[in-house]
Amino acid sequence: MALKSDNQVAVGLDWLKWSVAIILLLAGLIGNHYYSEVSMPIRTLAWLAVLAIAAFVASKTQKGQWVVGFFRDSRVELRKVVWPSRDETMQTTLIVAVMVVVLALILWGMDAVLVSLIGWLTGQNG
Repeated sequence: MALKSDNQVAVGLDWLKWSVAIILLLAGLIGNHYYSEVSMPIRTLAWLAVLAIAAFVASKTQKGQWVVGFFRDSRVELRKVVWPSRDETMQTTLIVAVMVVVLALILWGMDAVLVSLIGWLTGQNG
């Protein structure tokens, strides 16, 4: 029972956390405009800091925790991928290039035959 009420309180405070994150982003926008005479690298670092803080606040919401978990799971799955070697990649690329050329030649030949046939049928060919 205590878990349910704690979860309800956390969900109830999500709107406050989202509000803080949005206010931080708006403050960053206004600050970037207000301090436009400050050099660009300093403003960029300040923006990165504001974005990091806003992302941290947003990650503490229920939806934010879901997104963080999704990215963690994605990274785990990406590590399971067996990437092809350089030789396999080169062979596959060569096969695709050869097939594109062969198919282009076939289509070019079919086009020439059809143009000649239509020209003969309509009497426009000589």
